Amino acid sequence: MSGLTTAIKQGLTIYEVRAGIEGRSTTATAIAEEHYARIAAGDGAASGGIHSFLALSRQRALARAAMIDDLARVGDPLPLLAGVPVGIKDVLAMQGSPATAGSKILAGYMPPYDATAVKKLEAAGAVLLGKLNCDEFAMGSSNENSAYGPVRNPRALDRVPGGSSGGSAAAVAAGFAVATLGTDTGGSIRQPAAFCGVVGVLPTYGRVSRFGLIAFASSLDRVGPVTNTVKDAATVLNVLAGEDPLDATSSDRPVNDYVGALQEPVAGLRVGVPAEYFGEGLDPEVRAAVEKTIAQLEAAGCVVTPVHLPHTKYAVPTYYVIATAEASSNLSRFDGVRFGLRSDEAKTLSAMYKKSRDEGFGAEVKRRILLGTYVLSAGYYDAYYRKAQQVRALITRDFLEAFAKVDVIVGPMTPTAAFKIGEKADDPMAMYLADIYSVAASLAGICGMSVPCGTTGDGLPIGVQIMGRHFDEATMLRVGAAVEAAQAR
Repeated sequence: MSGLTTAIKQGLTIYEVRAGIEGRSTTATAIAEEHYARIAAGDGAASGGIHSFLALSRQRALARAAMIDDLARVGDPLPLLAGVPVGIKDVLAMQGSPATAGSKILAGYMPPYDATAVKKLEAAGAVLLGKLNCDEFAMGSSNENSAYGPVRNPRALDRVPGGSSGGSAAAVAAGFAVATLGTDTGGSIRQPAAFCGVVGVLPTYGRVSRFGLIAFASSLDRVGPVTNTVKDAATVLNVLAGEDPLDATSSDRPVNDYVGALQEPVAGLRVGVPAEYFGEGLDPEVRAAVEKTIAQLEAAGCVVTPVHLPHTKYAVPTYYVIATAEASSNLSRFDGVRFGLRSDEAKTLSAMYKKSRDEGFGAEVKRRILLGTYVLSAGYYDAYYRKAQQVRALITRDFLEAFAKVDVIVGPMTPTAAFKIGEKADDPMAMYLADIYSVAASLAGICGMSVPCGTTGDGLPIGVQIMGRHFDEATMLRVGAAVEAAQAR
């Protein structure tokens, strides 16, 4: 079957991979080798490629592919993700592969275990291709903050792919992987998915285990899938979701059949449209694409209803107080003692801490550590951190009140399409405001997703954001499938 690799198309779905292996028209090994060939041809940073992968796990991947091929050869039932090439964001532990979190301070760190999400994917038959580039410690909206170089957007190489899961979205968009894992703290799955024209899902906080995730902000961090289609996203979420005794924040609520839910009609569902998401700063082309999508949902039988989320205007400052405070606490463990970079210049313990952290952390991470330390400091804790937590409660209440009237909330995912590499690199405030439509759902702990809904005149992808109630991913995904179907017509 060695000649089959040339027949493997780009942009495969999970179900096409599985059907090809099951029907013996291809093999898991051929599919994995083809994806590695694409990575070799188009991902090299030195040759102006995408730079979505930081490390490849060829030996592990091909061993798993061979196991899948053995099952197919004897006619045994194949697992759900049999032979599916998957990439893992480099903030998740994967035994035998580096886990740098895109930072110099973790250069050379090899975790001795798999994150729960990684373990679940491989148990379901996924072929783990390697680790994906990301903003350092998942802090960024453009994937320009990686210590190992930026990722380029496959749809336009002069544009950012979004962040922090830029490598995760770019790898799917470029055909280097069929699905990837990303993490989302304030939009880091959904925004790159919108910029790269793929599907990205933010599960409800607690729906997917965070065990094995290098923490940024523990009350906000979540793990979720990036895929080519809504059905693929639902399939991966079915694998990932569920309680984990290794993660005290994971929920024991039953997991729905997300793929089965996609078969249910959307007619009669109430779609909320928040006025606060259509104000100043929204690009006209993005507005038009999202409004057209809402009209398509209405034509499909959904009941479109205006809703109000009055505390949305406080979401960005609230997020950047809470997230930086938690980052300041979480990143204190990276000190040159236990793992990662240790400065060779230090002569005392105190100097080792300072020099290792100064050499190991990038500018954006240092900025956020300083901000977080400040808002937690004596005399400022009540004025900033405590106040931010109070506003967070108000933002959550806004969503709860809105969801008493509607089933999902739909609006723009980003204020603009992907911006140019370097365009906002020297303006942190402009970069933070790129998260204006994503951070509120993160603060409230609800689920959300980005689904492609059109392109700009320049051909850049536009994503629509769909937000659902806590643990109601099933309804959110149903609406996402309806949006996807409308785009295909």
